[in-house]
Amino acid sequence: MQRWQQYGGLLGLIAVCFAAGLWGFTSTGGALPWAKRSAKALQRGVQEGGGALVDLGRGIVVAGPIRKGGMMLEFGGLVALLFVLGIGLYVYVDRCGGFGEEGRSAQ
Repeated sequence: MQRWQQYGGLLGLIAVCFAAGLWGFTSTGGALPWAKRSAKALQRGVQEGGGALVDLGRGIVVAGPIRKGGMMLEFGGLVALLFVLGIGLYVYVDRCGGFGEEGRSAQ
């Protein structure tokens, strides 16, 4: 495949994605409903108070729908999974020297 065909295909894909996003944006009413909803959420947050995300007296603040919806176990599992994945990737890169060929050839 020639370079101009690759760039043309990429530009076509970008144009289709842009058109789909513009259609979705206009069909849902644009930014105004989201701005109103965001302003209400911000005002409600300011009225209810704020504070630190981690407070030793309160613990870690979790979003209301997760806490009130009874999904704390799933949320904790997801956090634990991401933590273990991060540690695993750290150990893998430390032992193998990287992901690509440059890491393997350097050893």
